[in-house]
Amino acid sequence: MYLNREENNSKGSVSLSVFLVSVAVTVCAVWLVALCGVCGWCQRKLGKRNKPGVETADAPDSAHGRGEKKGIKGNKPANSPKGQPPDADGKSSVTDVANSLTGDMVMLSPGSEYDDGEGPVSEKLGRIQFSIGYSFQNTTLTVKLLRGQELPAKDFSGTSDPFVKIYLLPDKKNKLETKIKRKNLNPHWNETFLFEGFPYEKVRERTLYLQVLDYDRFSRNDPIGEVSIPLNKVELGQIKTFWKELKPCSDGSGRRGDLLLSLCYNPTANIITVNIIKARNLKAMDIGGTSDPYVKVWLMHKDKRVEKKKTMTMKRCLNPIFNESFPFEVAAHVLRETTIIITVMDKDRLSRNDVIGKIYLSWKSGPAEVKHWKDMLARPRTNVAQWHALKA
Repeated sequence: MYLNREENNSKGSVSLSVFLVSVAVTVCAVWLVALCGVCGWCQRKLGKRNKPGVETADAPDSAHGRGEKKGIKGNKPANSPKGQPPDADGKSSVTDVANSLTGDMVMLSPGSEYDDGEGPVSEKLGRIQFSIGYSFQNTTLTVKLLRGQELPAKDFSGTSDPFVKIYLLPDKKNKLETKIKRKNLNPHWNETFLFEGFPYEKVRERTLYLQVLDYDRFSRNDPIGEVSIPLNKVELGQIKTFWKELKPCSDGSGRRGDLLLSLCYNPTANIITVNIIKARNLKAMDIGGTSDPYVKVWLMHKDKRVEKKKTMTMKRCLNPIFNESFPFEVAAHVLRETTIIITVMDKDRLSRNDVIGKIYLSWKSGPAEVKHWKDMLARPRTNVAQWHALKA
């Protein structure tokens, strides 16, 4: 009898122990789940899923840019060739680049207020008005250039000096030009041009080609855009008037690549910080089909150069990552007279460095540049990033 009683007590103790162990395991599991729910590591991982078009960045603990006073330069991609992104497929996400910048970054593009920043840059080039007519009696084609509208600014003063070249393709020998309209983004030419001695059959084999350029006294004229119309698609018996949107020049003179940069204005410290992030599809300037790009940043005040800074040179790279920041002291009362000129250069050891393209940032530049400038002022202490098309 006593033996059976001891066996029963032993079994009861075992059952109680199993029950207590189960309770302890359950409590531990619940505690671990609760701890994981508030774990900072998990939150950081999940936090990378931002809303479309808006990207935030954590500030690095200590990284100071070259030639800076207070600005911060992002870290270089680890274990990767200079100027190349660290991803295996050779592409770098904007998130990776943005994580090396200070403060919150808002990604913008010229086309929309909130965008992913990786789409194609669609720059508005303006439009022109002209008329075409043909005289069967005099076998003369008449082309009249009337006016241009909303042309982009090519000069750092926020304007252009536009004129138009007129060709009848495929013949480029007989070229006509309008007068130059100084400092005018909405020029009125009102000039008439005659192509005399052209039989109607030959006229219908020609294409009217109009190229709008910005006159530059000291260097090559900058192409603004072009329009072409096959004359066999036009009713030439009477004068026809057209409005045509300008397109990038097909000879490649207007395609120089794009630059992603951000602006940040601190009104308390009177500091504009320019972050040169990366470029894409730069124009090859060397014989080997590549370039050695670097970026110069000029602070201008009333057409006078105040301060210059530049990035490091990336060797043999058409899609370089610079990720460097430069602060400039600009008081609030001179913001309307301030222009930031950003020039992408090709380093050449044996000859003069070549200009790949430029960007003029101010309150009176082209539409995309003005938008970026206004967004910077509307979001103080925030890095506002935007893609820009490089101009000649």
